[in-house]
Amino acid sequence: MTISYKWLSEYLPVEVEPERLSRILTSIGLEVEKMEAFEEVKGGLKGLVIGHVKETEKHPNADKLTLTKVDLGQGDLLQIVCGAPNVAAGQKVVVAPVGATIYPTKGEPMTMKAAKIRGTESQGMICAEDEIGLGDSHAGIMVLPEDAVTGTPAAEYFHPFSDIIYEIGLTPNRADAMSHWGVARDVCAYLSHHDKKEVKPVLPSSQFKVDKKSMDIEVTVENAAACPRYSGLCISGVSIGPSPKWLQERLKAVGVRPINNIVDITNFIQHETGQPLHAFDYDAIQGGKVIVKNLPEGSSFVTLDEKERKLSGEDLMICNAEEGMCIAGVFGGIKSGVTDTTTRIFLESAYFDPTTIRKTSFRHGLRTDAATRFEKGIDISQTVTVLKRAAELMKDLAGGTIASEIIDIYPNPKPKAEVVLKYQYLRKLSGKNYHPDAINNILRSLGFGILREGGDAMLMEVPHHKHDVTLPADVVEEILRIDGLDNIDIPTSITITPSIDPFYEKESLKEKISNILVGLGYSEIMTNSITASRYFSEEKMAGTVKLMNNLSADLDVMRPAMLPTGLEVIAFNINRKNQDLKLFEFGKTYETEGPGNYTETEHLCLYITGELSGKGWKKGAGPVDLYYAKGVAEALLNNLGIHVQLEQVANQHLDQMLKGDLESENLIKLGRVAGTVLKTFDIKQPVYFVNFNWDTVLKHAQLKVKFKEVSRFPAIERDLAMLVPSGMQYEAIEKRISGLRIGRLSKVKLFDVFESDKLGKDKKSMAVNFTFVDEEKTMTDKEIDTMMNKIMTTLEKELAVEIRKQ
Repeated sequence: MTISYKWLSEYLPVEVEPERLSRILTSIGLEVEKMEAFEEVKGGLKGLVIGHVKETEKHPNADKLTLTKVDLGQGDLLQIVCGAPNVAAGQKVVVAPVGATIYPTKGEPMTMKAAKIRGTESQGMICAEDEIGLGDSHAGIMVLPEDAVTGTPAAEYFHPFSDIIYEIGLTPNRADAMSHWGVARDVCAYLSHHDKKEVKPVLPSSQFKVDKKSMDIEVTVENAAACPRYSGLCISGVSIGPSPKWLQERLKAVGVRPINNIVDITNFIQHETGQPLHAFDYDAIQGGKVIVKNLPEGSSFVTLDEKERKLSGEDLMICNAEEGMCIAGVFGGIKSGVTDTTTRIFLESAYFDPTTIRKTSFRHGLRTDAATRFEKGIDISQTVTVLKRAAELMKDLAGGTIASEIIDIYPNPKPKAEVVLKYQYLRKLSGKNYHPDAINNILRSLGFGILREGGDAMLMEVPHHKHDVTLPADVVEEILRIDGLDNIDIPTSITITPSIDPFYEKESLKEKISNILVGLGYSEIMTNSITASRYFSEEKMAGTVKLMNNLSADLDVMRPAMLPTGLEVIAFNINRKNQDLKLFEFGKTYETEGPGNYTETEHLCLYITGELSGKGWKKGAGPVDLYYAKGVAEALLNNLGIHVQLEQVANQHLDQMLKGDLESENLIKLGRVAGTVLKTFDIKQPVYFVNFNWDTVLKHAQLKVKFKEVSRFPAIERDLAMLVPSGMQYEAIEKRISGLRIGRLSKVKLFDVFESDKLGKDKKSMAVNFTFVDEEKTMTDKEIDTMMNKIMTTLEKELAVEIRKQ
């Protein structure tokens, strides 16, 4: 849910600073996930100044350039070279002087510098509207009215709109907070409780009246179960056109594109009150009738996006005397929508059954803002109030006349739920003693009606906007929210212990590995198990679990592989200049071999990209490579008591892929992500991926700690250099040495690889270090030589290497 600070502040009777408001929202359960500045014009025109062109002359070295002298009200005139054909002396213009940054409508920002253009110095730029984000025109420079004051900052002259936007992570039960009015109600309740004085939302007053009864329409609701309340009225004489600046600014701030005054008003009302509206072209309503009903199964209907859809017999429709006009609460039809020639409107404000709307929305893949609100449940009591508010705006902003009485079909008014709250129960559940007056004030500020109180209980009626309140526990939650979730007391007598069972092997292993990775600088991520089918090939899709009712076109399958969702996280971070990443994730993949035959596989995945360490005075940054990824993987396996040989295999998604199996079961795959895969996510830097089959890890992990005394006798090291074929991998040498089973050989390490034409064609040099340790005594040179000779003989005979003697 997106909330505008300036918009919300219109309904608050007291000023609340943005930072405090953010804390209040989170404290009352409306968690602020993001708070950021919004600028209608990027950069806010900072640094730009209104200038007066004093002189112009042809550039001495270019026919199409003009040399100008511009007054910025600071004494000296600036010399600016201008390429616009319409520049002339006497004009008032927008100037970007040296040091100012401009933000074009299209393209990257640019900071002005003193420059020579065709040999002549230029100290800034005279701007066109597209060059500073004020429009799309590039036909010439902006010429301002003569009364523009020279030297005025452009930001003060144009007053570009700015705001602060809150992204609120609403839980599914909080439909009442899906509007600025709803959020204002909660904020005022919090302020009333904590500031100890009554604070009520300042909502627009209604001056509604019917101007003339010149339009008639007949409304019938045939399916009252799916549409318990249907309200509407007619408006004549509207003039379709752009909305006023303030309305466009409000919509842009919450991410809604302005279209025209009528459509913009319905969108504005939806974000203001939470009530979706629909405006029909009155002249497109055949027979002068609006009928709310279901059409036969398989009926065709063309929606606003010009797509023909086959209706289900369960889809509720808004129809005229001859055909359907709108899928109720979800999406309008192409024939009855408002157009540029519309002059008369029928405005609908209704309450639709949430289950019906949700099924229809998913059935047709139409996840509209209106459907989202209807399916969560709106306030059935406010349909007429909101209708009046919208009609008044259309009268003011579109020149309309209210031409009919309000039609309100509400045959079975919905009673308010009643809940009994015992004070003892409140103390037990909240752990806090609340005075009855505090409880009363909190609930009244949220719209609850107190029917009776006394003794140890309170009887209340629940307002229609609180669909989630049905039990005493729900009322306790409301009280705790407004008191502040951060203010819940934790008694000192309670001992809190970790919930993880230390003997539960699976969780213990996860905890152990997570701690190791965090110690190595990794951050844990959790990605969505539902992802987009477009990431996977047709072959991979054959066994993929597809969703029957997907949330969107981009979330339609259970992931068959972990890599794409991890790359989404990497792309998101890189786009925000966070390019050095070490991430890990425990997650599952899903496959099917047919209906009812599903398998889940758990994984531990590492995603590594960028530099291993930041630049410092001692050393430069080092980029991630395959050897680092392999080293981390082997270290994790060693900590789990698992030893596996990694072999290089071909793979279309990973370059230089290494694979390790245990008992014919896949244990680990790692490699560099192929460029073709990275291109899908617009990632331009190498990414290394390590994928552990966690189910296999659990099967083979050995958590027994083995230790031995540090040897009292010194270790002895020897180095060996050898010439090998250029295509030989160190792995082959390591295998041969391991096969010799030399007990006193404790460590083998490759420390140098050298290639040169001087070594011979297709040859390279490898240098290997050997460490020998005897637990019983100090070894002699003769013993070391014997073991080294055995190693050299084996390598020469079995791998045809040439030992370098010098």
